[in-house]
Amino acid sequence: MAQQDRIPPPVAPSEHITTTVEQGRFCNARCTCGWRGPARRARSQARTDAQTHATG
Repeated sequence: MAQQDRIPPPVAPSEHITTTVEQGRFCNARCTCGWRGPARRARSQARTDAQTHATG
């Protein structure tokens, strides 16, 4: 079963809300805007991808 790590939502609702989703041995970052990060083996790197997307 896939697990999700939720990154705390931003202050303004117009900003990006990101999550991480596990798929087998890999973890992907996703955003409410439709963006998807690359598959990562390290959850920490997927979280970093999500934070970089949300702030950049």
